[in-house]
Amino acid sequence: LADDESKTVQLGAALAGAVGKLSEASAENSSKQDTGLAPRGAWVVALVGPLGAGKTQLVRALAVGLGVDRREVSSPTFGLVQEYSALLQVFHFDAYRLRDVHEFEELGVDEYFAAEGICLVEWADRVAEALPEERLTVEIEIAGPHARRFRFAARGRGYEELLELVARQLGESGG
Repeated sequence: LADDESKTVQLGAALAGAVGKLSEASAENSSKQDTGLAPRGAWVVALVGPLGAGKTQLVRALAVGLGVDRREVSSPTFGLVQEYSALLQVFHFDAYRLRDVHEFEELGVDEYFAAEGICLVEWADRVAEALPEERLTVEIEIAGPHARRFRFAARGRGYEELLELVARQLGESGG
């Protein structure tokens, strides 16, 4: 449970740190198959929650944790996808205004998913069938005026390791 905005920021920073660490470890190996942890292509984080839950806030915190200027990160509702250069390339999607999964696919998502970096998909429940099987899903529930409840589902060994690293980082920081 995040009882204020600073906890969401801590969570985003922990996710950024874990993704960076696992990506760096994979880069040090001759191929990603050696560790089996980092995905082939981009990390995919599916964000699910109602309007005002804090999906963009979490994306902003994660992107800042990877080195993006906080002022650059905004909801891509009208552009549908934003790209940010950082330690890892950040691809930020918003499926809110899309009529169906085909419109999402027409954005060229397969190319983004195959790229090196991280894909953050807001309103992922609307386009779930187009997402890779292996991914991290973050469900955000509004638990009060400033409180949020986060639920995580990791699919795939690399995402399970990612979640373990996040939990360790948050435990060490008292988050």
